[in-house]
Amino acid sequence: MTFPEHLKYTKDHEWIRIDGGIGVIGITDYAQGELGDVVFVELPAVGKKVEFGQSFGTVEAVKAVSDLYSPVTGEVTDINKEIQDSPELVNKEPYERGWMIKVKLANAGEVKNLLDVEAYKKLIAK
Repeated sequence: MTFPEHLKYTKDHEWIRIDGGIGVIGITDYAQGELGDVVFVELPAVGKKVEFGQSFGTVEAVKAVSDLYSPVTGEVTDINKEIQDSPELVNKEPYERGWMIKVKLANAGEVKNLLDVEAYKKLIAK
């Protein structure tokens, strides 16, 4: 399992990469492994508001359906249409082509509430 150092993580196994005032969000390598083969991803529409800690969509796998929780508050500026046609990218490339949404941050300070890579590794080791 890989956990890029430059990302921030949630206790619900989402990651975020901040690029200027935009956050790119997906699920972690650990999460996709626990879910198994991803068969469908439900994402919000561009322009929808997302709230820190609130569900913004679902990921459906062979084993289960799980909610996706936003690590930040903001407005969806883009969704990854590629994973809607090829949901297996979430399993194969969770940090690259398997990203889910991009959000214009409403409050960049919220990122301080997230876990760094070491804290996330400790969380999943429990």
